[in-house]
Amino acid sequence: MAIFKGAGVAIVTPMHEDGSVNYEKLKELLEFQIANGTDAIIICGTTGESSTLSHGEHLKTIKFAIDTVNKRIPVIAGTGSNCTETAIMMSKEAASYGADALLLVTPYYNKATQKGLIAHYTAVAEAVPDTPIILYNVASRTGVNIEPATAAYLAKNVKNIVGIKEASGNLSQIAKLKSLAGDDIELYSGNDDQVLPILSLGGLGVISVLSNIAPRETHDMVAKFMEGDLKGAMDIQLRAIPLINALFCEVNPIPVKAALNLMGCEVGPLRMPLSEMEDEHKKVLAQAMKDFGIALKD
Repeated sequence: MAIFKGAGVAIVTPMHEDGSVNYEKLKELLEFQIANGTDAIIICGTTGESSTLSHGEHLKTIKFAIDTVNKRIPVIAGTGSNCTETAIMMSKEAASYGADALLLVTPYYNKATQKGLIAHYTAVAEAVPDTPIILYNVASRTGVNIEPATAAYLAKNVKNIVGIKEASGNLSQIAKLKSLAGDDIELYSGNDDQVLPILSLGGLGVISVLSNIAPRETHDMVAKFMEGDLKGAMDIQLRAIPLINALFCEVNPIPVKAALNLMGCEVGPLRMPLSEMEDEHKKVLAQAMKDFGIALKD
């Protein structure tokens, strides 16, 4: 059974002005997502600024999300690290809190070989044998690509490695992966501008940045595709392209936090070394949001 089908939100981590995590605001965001049809919560991923959360903050934020959502929809915890022992520790903790699945980004900076990736992912998976794991392939952020043969090997040989978030942007690679792994791997788009192409290759949904500000539309795009309304799904995908481009005109999550603040959600600042969005880019983002039908605060 799939962890989820549809649109999962890679949710931001809201901050107070002093940079501490704003749990009251996080609760509001979680409730907003559930009320607007989001199919899963992905907490403490790249969009959640996991790389600049302390281990204590990271785990507290995961537990808070799991407790708040309270099994209404799946909660997938980002517990990847460039240190295998850290990834094991984080994964064990998140599993003990009741995470429905774990999202494990490839070890960054180390640039492990494919053999090293297999060893890393196998070690983490064996430490949490009853918790499903989704691999996260985003070489543009980590410097290492999970080759199709590697992902297929892990899905076929490690029982709780069940899925992959594919953000390589390489549709040929993704097609090769599905041809090798077939139904042994659950495929999720990691790029909001490639949701429909990946669904057409057997994908089950998207782990989305766009869902932070347009949860209903992102959910509907996948739902329409699954229901056979290809024209309706395509219309949403194409209509969203200018907004998606604006959401990635600076490194994620700079624009999406700016967008939420433009909506009046008050998710606060970013943690250094990320900086606030450039004014000219923010103007483009605001216009794209208006064009998509998202109301901005006065």
